[in-house]
Amino acid sequence: MVHELEAICQILNEQQYKLTPQRKVILKALLNHSNDHLSAEELYEIVKRQNPDIGLATVYRTLDLLAELDILQKMNFGDGRSRYEFNTQDIHHHHHLICTSCGKVTEFDDDLLESLESMIQRRTGFDINDHDLKFYGVCKDCSGQDVNPTTGYPRKTTVHKTR
Repeated sequence: MVHELEAICQILNEQQYKLTPQRKVILKALLNHSNDHLSAEELYEIVKRQNPDIGLATVYRTLDLLAELDILQKMNFGDGRSRYEFNTQDIHHHHHLICTSCGKVTEFDDDLLESLESMIQRRTGFDINDHDLKFYGVCKDCSGQDVNPTTGYPRKTTVHKTR
């Protein structure tokens, strides 16, 4: 998993790319917001506070480069913007819960598709390399539901009748 600035700098260096001051600011912002699935525009708003000379085109070029080098993974959550997360390149997948009301993206780490993949491979001989799963719905903040963190299910509300 490439999440450390030194490791990213090494990859850039190995591929003959320089770590410019602008790239460093962008990388630090990505690392500081690694769970946020930022779009180029959102990242630009963060980095221009630290370095007003960085342009939106620089952010786009840097994101494209980092995706090309497999440091970042470019994601599409159906909101008309590409979003980015660090490329984990591990066997375990995580999936995304996308709120259609506020646009919040939450990662869901349980990969319940591994047994389905195995069954498909056994039955069809199809060698599955990867999968991508996104759930669209309304988050607990937008729905107003109180979710039990232990079970993951909405807590039942008790209605008291008055006589």
